[in-house]
Amino acid sequence: MADPAHNQVIAMHGWSGDSSAWQPWQRHFEQHGWHWQSGERGYGASRPVRPRWQETTGCTATRRVVIGHSLGPHLVEAEVLGSATDVVLLTSFGRFVPAGTAGRPLRAALMGMHNALGSDGERAMLERFLARAALPAPASALPPGPLQTGLTPDGRRRLDQDLLRLLHTSGLPAGFPRTARVLVVDAADDAIVAPEARLELLERLQDHLDSPPVHWTLHDAGHALLVPDLLVRVQHWLDAPPATGPTT
Repeated sequence: MADPAHNQVIAMHGWSGDSSAWQPWQRHFEQHGWHWQSGERGYGASRPVRPRWQETTGCTATRRVVIGHSLGPHLVEAEVLGSATDVVLLTSFGRFVPAGTAGRPLRAALMGMHNALGSDGERAMLERFLARAALPAPASALPPGPLQTGLTPDGRRRLDQDLLRLLHTSGLPAGFPRTARVLVVDAADDAIVAPEARLELLERLQDHLDSPPVHWTLHDAGHALLVPDLLVRVQHWLDAPPATGPTT
């Protein structure tokens, strides 16, 4: 079993989410000896949290794992991400909007979402986004988040800032470590991240990393990855020696 003083996870939710979605993950990982911290952007009722690695002076087997969903890895501080020994990217991306003319419709859609924030159309816009994120499951399968608790004025400002950050992503998250062991988890039915963005992420990781990433594509799953055993599979991958970890 992992030593909680040596092995840590910092998890970050994506756009319009919050840290409560990690609660099942946290319970499971803590039961298996990992120390868990969830980052929080504070869109709704929860206050912002910017986790840092715990000091582990004298430890020789420290594991520092970043798990990020969607925009999440881009919301982790570069210094924190840069110190990670392992990174798990859940339906994530480097550049969200495909370059050139292929990205024009998505760019226009994001600007429409930006204009809807703070307007009478805000709730309907967020409901549409969450419904697409949940597909092929119904939106009711998603855990409650900021839409249910209500956006605060500061939370709405951060939500808008992060939407614009999403629009302008152009590569790997700042600080991405070259030496990290990386797992990329994609969803075959992802209605949020474009296929071009998924492919570009893998290509950039291949070029950036000292060792190639492990890539899983989950069938019958969408952007929200409503897959009950995924947390178990990820924990097993992290605990397995690199040579015996699962492959695509």
